[in-house]
Amino acid sequence: METEDAVPQSAEVMSIASPINLILLSLFLVLVYYQFFRPKRPVELPQKPAPVVFRTFTPSTLLPFNGEGGAPVYLAVRGRVFDVTPGKHFYGPGGPYANFAGRDASRGLACQSFDEEMLTKDLKGPLDDLSDLTPEQWDNLKAWEERFLEKYLVVGKLVAEGDPEAPKS
Repeated sequence: METEDAVPQSAEVMSIASPINLILLSLFLVLVYYQFFRPKRPVELPQKPAPVVFRTFTPSTLLPFNGEGGAPVYLAVRGRVFDVTPGKHFYGPGGPYANFAGRDASRGLACQSFDEEMLTKDLKGPLDDLSDLTPEQWDNLKAWEERFLEKYLVVGKLVAEGDPEAPKS
């Protein structure tokens, strides 16, 4: 009778080792390996941009910060220089406000005009004092300035070329 008992045991082993069960077991082992035993990639932290130091700009030293060639995009509003690089698609090359990049955008924002004539032509001359703006234009400018203060870092201030605080060439 021992031989009869042996036959059912081997049939039982055969039913456990069926092709479907072997495939499922293999799949289970592969999943366990990938979940727990596979070597992990080292964690890579995102690169932070270089820290920006508050500095003093003149119109001519601000001009290179226009986003061309991978440069950051800065613009000035009422003497404050903002780093608008996160909005490069608006203020950088090809953007709708690209003519303000590296420039004093105060008059253009106040007048809600993005035309070239809103920009100061003489970079060596005095800054635009905006004294001829209407109350409505001042309100526009203040609204833009508040928006910039909420979204972007102030990285410096804008002074005229002859100002004692102007950077030395």
